[in-house]
Amino acid sequence: MSESTGLRARKKERTRDAIGDAAISLFLERGFDRVSVNDIAAAADISKPTLFRYFPTKEDLVLHRFADHQGEAARVVRDRGSGIEPVTALHRHFRAGLDRYDPVTGLSDHPEVVAFHRLVFATPSLAGRLTRYQLEDEEALADALGEGIQARLLAAQVLAVQRVLARANWQRIADGRTAHDVHPEAVAEADHAFDQLS
Repeated sequence: MSESTGLRARKKERTRDAIGDAAISLFLERGFDRVSVNDIAAAADISKPTLFRYFPTKEDLVLHRFADHQGEAARVVRDRGSGIEPVTALHRHFRAGLDRYDPVTGLSDHPEVVAFHRLVFATPSLAGRLTRYQLEDEEALADALGEGIQARLLAAQVLAVQRVLARANWQRIADGRTAHDVHPEAVAEADHAFDQLS
């Protein structure tokens, strides 16, 4: 990659981040449905067509933060060590996320993360779009697990378990508990759930 190409890519990434940050800030302040695309473009100091080049839909302005985890379960299965069962690799990965207090596990008490999750779960269009991301993850995981109905069923079960565990963790924190306080319970529930999957 040439130096100018690398510079252009970094500039695009910075612009994308600035647009996303401006949108999240406005959504958390006013609510998703009370912020227009024009408001976001103005806050990011760009045109509306430029905004749509980076984010095809208003929902993508919020859910791009989940993009880092898109296809993660499939990657964990593909990259697992020799002799490690897929469910074991996924269990270890989820446990490591709990130990890091990774927001994707629901076990983060950072106020912005709690508010972000509340925004997503309380906004029907965002929750619907998130479901689409999850279905894409399920297909990718099923492909990584193999062929046939057994792979599809296992993928659906694993991702349902992770979703339920993360939502339960988030709810406890939203109810006022700290991530540190919830951690032992979250680990025990994850161990029990993955043991049942095995």
